[in-house]
Amino acid sequence: MSRKQVFQFLDLPREMPKRIPLELRTSGDWGELYGKFGQAEAAHQSGRCLDCGNPYCSWKCPVHNAIPQWLQLVQENRILEAAELCHSTNPLPEVCGRVCPQDRLCEGSCTLNDGFGAVTIGAVEKYIVDTAFERGWRPDLSEVVPTGKRVAVIGAGPAGIGCADRLARAGIHAVVYDRYEQIGGLLQFGIPTFKLDKSVIATRREVLEGMGIEFRLGVEVGKDVAIEQLLEEYDAVFLGTGAYRYTDGGLPGQEAEGVLPALPFLVQNGRIVAGNDPWGRPIAGWEDKIKLPDLSGKRVVVLGGGDTGMDCVRSSIRLGAGKVTCAYRRDEASMPGSAREVGNAREEGVRFLFNRQPLAIEADAEGRATGVRVVETRLGEPDARGRRNAVPIEGSESVIEADVVIIAFGFSPEVPEWMQALGIEGTPNGRIVAGGADRLPYQTTHPRVFAGGDAVRGADLVVTAVAEGRDAAQGIAELLAVEAQPAEPATA
Repeated sequence: MSRKQVFQFLDLPREMPKRIPLELRTSGDWGELYGKFGQAEAAHQSGRCLDCGNPYCSWKCPVHNAIPQWLQLVQENRILEAAELCHSTNPLPEVCGRVCPQDRLCEGSCTLNDGFGAVTIGAVEKYIVDTAFERGWRPDLSEVVPTGKRVAVIGAGPAGIGCADRLARAGIHAVVYDRYEQIGGLLQFGIPTFKLDKSVIATRREVLEGMGIEFRLGVEVGKDVAIEQLLEEYDAVFLGTGAYRYTDGGLPGQEAEGVLPALPFLVQNGRIVAGNDPWGRPIAGWEDKIKLPDLSGKRVVVLGGGDTGMDCVRSSIRLGAGKVTCAYRRDEASMPGSAREVGNAREEGVRFLFNRQPLAIEADAEGRATGVRVVETRLGEPDARGRRNAVPIEGSESVIEADVVIIAFGFSPEVPEWMQALGIEGTPNGRIVAGGADRLPYQTTHPRVFAGGDAVRGADLVVTAVAEGRDAAQGIAELLAVEAQPAEPATA
C-alpha cells in the first residue's frame, strides 16, 4: 500500500496479537502473554494511524519515537527501514514494545484512543524489530570513525545500555560493568518472562557486542574494581546503577516467616524459570539469600499496586498459588501500574482489594505469617506530588488471611560510599544529582562522571531510563569533543 486510506480505522478495529490461553497461564506457562503480529496484521493495524499532523503519540513517548513514520513504513513492508528508524530514537525498541505501559504513554495519547481504539503501537514496534533481526538486520556503524575515546558504563540495565549504544554510534568505545552475571538489570532479573522472554535480552547483547560494546559481568564497582581505577583508565564514566534499595514500609511483624520482599522473589524465581541455579550468585544486598516457599495451594497477599506488584501477583498465579490477593491503599484509578497489567492479573484470577492500607503482619506462635491486618481508607487531599492521600477510616480494620506476603512498595536508589568519596552529590533520598545550569546534561558534581535512569530520578519506567542513558551519552560526547547522533525524532 503506497498511500494509507485515511479512514481505514473505521473498517479495521483495534486488535492486539493473540494471547496465551487463560488455562495455560494459570497452569504455569511462563511464555510471553502476547504473541506476534504477522506482516498482514501489522500492516492493517499500522494503517489505522491517522497521521494526524500533531503526533501526540511521539511527544508522549519519553524517547520521542517517530511513530507515524515507522507505521507508514510497515504498511509499505519496508521493515528494515522501519527498524533503522526505530533505532534512531530508541536503543531498546524491542524491549519497550513489550514492557512499556503504552496505555499510559503513546497509545494513551493516540487521537483514536477515545472512541475508536488506539493504534496498537507497542505490538507493531515489537513486530518491526523482531522481524528485522530475524532477517539479519543489524545497526550499520560502517561509517562511524573511532575516536580513541573510552568510557566506562557502570550498570548494564536500560540506562547503561542506552548510553553504551549511543557512545558506540559516536565512535566512543564503551565498556559496561555489571555485578550480575547477565546484561539487562531488571529486564533480565526483575521482569518475568511472561512479559519479556529472556531470549530478547540475549539477542540484544549479541547486537550490542557486534557494535563493539564490551561487557564485563560479575564485576562490582567499589568491590572488585575501584572507581579511581576506572577514572584512570577511561575518559569518562556513566553511572546507570538503578534503584535497588528495598522499601519495606516498616510493618510490625514483617520479619515473620513467609514475608518476602518483591525484588528478591522475582529475581530468584526468574533464575529458576530460566533453568539457572538461583543461588549460583547471590543478589547484591541480599547475600544471606531468601527462602522461596512453595506457593502451591497457598494464600498469597501482595502489598502494592505498581507494575512490580502486578509481576508478583501474576508470578504467584503461575507458581500454583491457591488464592492471590493484591491490596492497595488507594482506589483503582490511582494505581501507578499499567491498567493493561491490572486487567491481565484480574483475568488470571487475582483478587483486588482497593482502599486497604496495611497496618501489620499477623503471625502464629511459630512465627509464620497468617495474614495482613489492614484498615479501609478514603481519598483525602492531594500530597506534594498531587496524589490524593489515603486517609484511614476509623473502626474499619480487618485481616486478610495469608500464608505468604510479598511486599512490593517499590525501590529507591542509593549513593554508595565509593561515589561519595569522589564528591558525587546525592539527595537525602539517595538519588544522584546530575545536570543543572552550570553542568552538561546528566553530568554529576564530578566533571568526568555522568548519571541517568533510576539512579537519578528514582524507580521509574524502562523507557525513561533508556532515554536518559541515551541523552547522557550526548553530554559525554560533548565533554570529549565528539559529535554524537542527535536524540531528536528522525523522520522517514
